[in-house]
Amino acid sequence: MNVNRLWLGLFSVFLSHQRVTQGSTVYIAIDRTSWGNINLLMVSFIWRKRAIPLYWQRLKRLGNSNLRSQRNVLRVALSRLSDYKVVVLGDREFCSVDLARWLGEQQCYFCLRQKKSTHIQTHDDDWIALSELGLTPGMSCFFNQITVTQSKGFGPVQVAGKWKRRYRGFAPDEPWYILTNFDSLDAAISGYQKRFSIEELFRDLKLGGYCLEKTRVEGKRFMTMVLLIAIAYTCATTQGQSLKRKALQKYIARPETQCLN
Repeated sequence: MNVNRLWLGLFSVFLSHQRVTQGSTVYIAIDRTSWGNINLLMVSFIWRKRAIPLYWQRLKRLGNSNLRSQRNVLRVALSRLSDYKVVVLGDREFCSVDLARWLGEQQCYFCLRQKKSTHIQTHDDDWIALSELGLTPGMSCFFNQITVTQSKGFGPVQVAGKWKRRYRGFAPDEPWYILTNFDSLDAAISGYQKRFSIEELFRDLKLGGYCLEKTRVEGKRFMTMVLLIAIAYTCATTQGQSLKRKALQKYIARPETQCLN
């Protein structure tokens, strides 16, 4: 019951059975979830608006992951996707230009959300913080072939910015700023939007579904539990897609019962 020995092989079978065409563009999201003394770093495969667990690692310390841990999990995930064009998605925890540079060296595309304090150098050689771009709800921008961060000087690269419109009186608190090697605003924004599938996955793994937080297991038993849930979740997701194709989803409801203590 080991993620390397068992799950990676099962994931390859999943790709084969779902007929994911070799050479096609696929999206993976890297994210982290934590509770109590558990800190789990995971890479997921975005498939039909759901996130399938691909590879994960429990971090030894609480708090944000570092570049070394991020590269470790991504390296394993990318090894299973060598026949595809891979796009890596990450939120602000994964905004490092060092990670972006490494992903470029792996021949990957990336969409990594940046902090608003990040500075970019425009073509007129002026450095400006992303927060100073003046975006308001409904506005977007795209900077092509620029340099990012004064300390690292990473480039040439692109930065996409978008603040969603107000809808029914609601607007996001702040815009997205996406560091990317895509060459268009639409590709960067539509790519990054796929990242939210992993947040749905984490909700389902925890109190929204499999109640991983309630297991109280440690060490190898915890990693085995995550593996078993990954198998069950993937089976349930593929079965759900099958039912959807048969137009049976309206007859199926999410259970209302709460997790047992």
